[in-house]
Amino acid sequence: MRDRKSLYLWSIDEMLKSSYTKDLIEAGCDEAGRGCLAGPVVAAAVVLPKKFKHRWLNDSKVLTADQRNELKGEILQSAVSWAIGEVSNLEIDEINILNASFLAMHRALEKLEVIPQMVLVDGNRFKAYQSIPHQCIVKGDSIFLSIAAASILAKTHRDDLMTKFSAQYPGYKWETNMGYPTQEHRDGIRALGLTPLHRRSFQQLPGQMHLFEE
Repeated sequence: MRDRKSLYLWSIDEMLKSSYTKDLIEAGCDEAGRGCLAGPVVAAAVVLPKKFKHRWLNDSKVLTADQRNELKGEILQSAVSWAIGEVSNLEIDEINILNASFLAMHRALEKLEVIPQMVLVDGNRFKAYQSIPHQCIVKGDSIFLSIAAASILAKTHRDDLMTKFSAQYPGYKWETNMGYPTQEHRDGIRALGLTPLHRRSFQQLPGQMHLFEE
């Protein structure tokens, strides 16, 4: 294992909270890929042990790829249950990205081997899953360990998918931008057009709506 000091730099005083409730089984949920021009939106649901502690687990956005991959292994080993949900670009175009994000989290929750009694969701909006109570928490992935764990699993899973897709559709630099609207990605769209993985409901290039025509 790598030297932890080179991977994690914040102090133990900044550890995230273990749980929102005292006794309920909680599942943390988060998604990745909501703002991308191509590929699916991916969500993860994670149930951690009730008094789980981790000094370095944090929001995936403040971690490097090496840190995320290191922590992914620890999450998979420690979690009581975890699951991934995906919603394709075609589904996103049909139901919109907000509803697709909710659906991805629902798909992750329904695959959990342990039924949660409370769902903790990163953000300020969520569509209730079955009859399970939920709590939306703005920046929850930097407050609660289960949401942070979900953010890491969703991000690493989606990054792996987009890296594989980049080999199938070269020229868009998905292996580095993961489908987000970077200059290189948009240069690829200008040169090559749209792939079957692009989200037609998103504005890919301003003033070039012909790209959406079949």
